[in-house]
Amino acid sequence: MIDKGKLEQQIISVLKTCYDPEIPVDIWELGLIYEIRIDNDGQVYIKMTLTSPACPVAGSLPGEVKEKVKNIPDVKDVYVDLVWEPRWDKDMMSEEAKLELGFM
Repeated sequence: MIDKGKLEQQIISVLKTCYDPEIPVDIWELGLIYEIRIDNDGQVYIKMTLTSPACPVAGSLPGEVKEKVKNIPDVKDVYVDLVWEPRWDKDMMSEEAKLELGFM
């Protein structure tokens, strides 16, 4: 049986290694991850967005997320859903990210 809580923490740790190259804050702290779902078979669903539809990493970042999460033991497969609603804005960032980027 998969410990979903532990696996979710592992996924979050991996997401914290993914960056938009133009922003020195990881995608988790930026608030780009809207949802993580894990089923009993280790299938992972990640709903994410980007800072804008014109983001230069739109073609590569979702694939990077998928590959990194898929390499976690107990993860059988990963589906990354790139969405534009709700629209991302800087209020979605963590306090840590706001401090790092000088918004506080």
